[in-house]
Amino acid sequence: MGCILSIETTTSVCSVALAHNGRLLSLREIDSKNSHAEVLNGYIMGVLTESNLSLKDLNAVAVSEGPGSYTGLRIGVSTAKGLCYSLDIPLISVPTLYSLAKHTQNLVSGKLREKENILYCPMIDARRMEAYTAHFNFNLEEIRKVESEVIDQNTYNALLHEHAVVYSGDGCAKFKTLYINNQNAYFFPDILSSAKGMIELAEEKLNNKDFVDLAYFEPYYFKAFLAGLPKIKGLR
Repeated sequence: MGCILSIETTTSVCSVALAHNGRLLSLREIDSKNSHAEVLNGYIMGVLTESNLSLKDLNAVAVSEGPGSYTGLRIGVSTAKGLCYSLDIPLISVPTLYSLAKHTQNLVSGKLREKENILYCPMIDARRMEAYTAHFNFNLEEIRKVESEVIDQNTYNALLHEHAVVYSGDGCAKFKTLYINNQNAYFFPDILSSAKGMIELAEEKLNNKDFVDLAYFEPYYFKAFLAGLPKIKGLR
């Protein structure tokens, strides 16, 4: 039990939550692409100030580990590492898709949540018709590990034949039209990655002393970063 600062920067959302003993004290977040470096430190100080706490009151920092945006992951993880190193406190790593599934479960209606055949499929945009996905059952047990898959109108037909599937995250909006007539497909594109979804998971890891090595921990990029060729004349 303790005071945990959670940082989520894997998508266009920059989100910071401060929780004590698993209870949310303060939240700052914005859905704005490329804003993370500009607002993250201010959000951290903002949640602490609003809660009448300071950095020295933190017992741990939790960071969303990916997959997701290469730049967003680097910003979030480097900030979390810097705080943990300077404050001499542990770093907690929270799987991004698991966190999003938890956040989704907390927000969908009780009637939908109580379906025993329900599956949660959080989706993070991976460009074009591709997304990072995983599947979790009624108890949020992972039944299919993280994948990067190209999605078309046939990808989930077999799954939707047997299950009600809840899709959420910034990757699901562009696939909604593919399954709009399937009564077992539930799309929530407005449920995005948030530090709120990390709170319970981070608290559990703190209680179990499930920490990552501060020196060697790296984000879960899933894909290697590929830099584009410069388009400025004379640089190619």
